Amino acid sequence: MLRRCLFAYIIIALLALLASYLTDRAANRPVTGNSWTTARRDSAHLLADPASIQDSALVAVLAAKTYGWRGHFAVHTWLVYKRRGDTHYTRYDVIGWRSSDLIRKDYAIADGYWYGARPHILVEHRGEAAEAMIPRLNAAVHSYPYPHTYHAWPGPNSNTFIAHIGRQVPQLELNMPANAIGKDYRSLTDPIGRPPSGKGIQLSLLGLLGINLGEQEGIEFNLLGMNLGINVSPLQGRLPFIGNLPADHHDP
Repeated sequence: MLRRCLFAYIIIALLALLASYLTDRAANRPVTGNSWTTARRDSAHLLADPASIQDSALVAVLAAKTYGWRGHFAVHTWLVYKRRGDTHYTRYDVIGWRSSDLIRKDYAIADGYWYGARPHILVEHRGEAAEAMIPRLNAAVHSYPYPHTYHAWPGPNSNTFIAHIGRQVPQLELNMPANAIGKDYRSLTDPIGRPPSGKGIQLSLLGLLGINLGEQEGIEFNLLGMNLGINVSPLQGRLPFIGNLPADHHDP
């Protein structure tokens, strides 16, 4: 029985990888041979002009496929916010190069293309609820337990960082996609806790083997960083390499 389940898991993962590849090719998304130095980084115009909503706070989490061939496997996620009265956004990412401190503030445009990949909004909050979240978000940013350690697989990485924020601030109602590799990374000394949504329970061994039972995650299994599951509210399949289907983007 276990062998059959494992075989089915692998077949689904391979089909999902093929679908991810074909989707990228159909969209003419750069895969290899394009320099990251010239890849598109301008605004995707997903977030409101901060000056136009000066009297309102805003909090958002965005995701985009990682650069080059890695984009068939995973996404990169980041946090954006602005306080009431601000005329600019603040952005936080974990970036795994060119710095000993991996938490980078305002590394790129708040809703910019990620080295050629168009981002999408995973979650967005405005008004008083967003304003109330921002101090807790800042505290979560500065309490991230791996600010000097980065591993693309299985973590800790940029998605581990955003998952940490989601656990610390459940009001964010974060639903990280299944292809956010690294979101389930937990150290061997802390294998049990809350899932990235902050509501539910997670068991994970270094992000390589585990299970999520959460308000946003539904039931989700993780094997070697490949996530497979189903969510009831909203009804979604959670597939390795592809993410959540149907996607719950909040893009304008």
